[in-house]
Amino acid sequence: MTPEELTARVREGVPLAGALGIEVLRAGPDSATLRLPPSPLSLRPGATASGPALMTLADVAIWVPLLVATGGADETRTAQLQIAFLRPAGSIGVVAEVRIVRRGRSSLYAEVWMHGEGEEKPCAHATSTWFRAAPAAR
Repeated sequence: MTPEELTARVREGVPLAGALGIEVLRAGPDSATLRLPPSPLSLRPGATASGPALMTLADVAIWVPLLVATGGADETRTAQLQIAFLRPAGSIGVVAEVRIVRRGRSSLYAEVWMHGEGEEKPCAHATSTWFRAAPAAR
């Protein structure tokens, strides 16, 4: 899947990602880079990216490599998401770099580093566990 196709899939699957304008810049089966553009919707008082916007970016970023690995048919779900806000991101765009750390048969573990565009120091770090969704009961 191309970054454009993944961006469309993410925005369809998580409408909040579309409202925030999250876009996929690069993606593979074990890593991806996404961008949260500057927008009044993503800012909190003090003109810095809000916690909910950064948490959405982290969660969606983890989903992207899973979509690549499954050709867009991923059925895993977030079981746990932990985030540390390290410093204000400011009102510039935020870039998220995700890496799948461990992929098991029924679960996976990933981490996401986020930083303001053009900055080296991270503004947030997230870790997450995802589980494969159980088939729907009939």
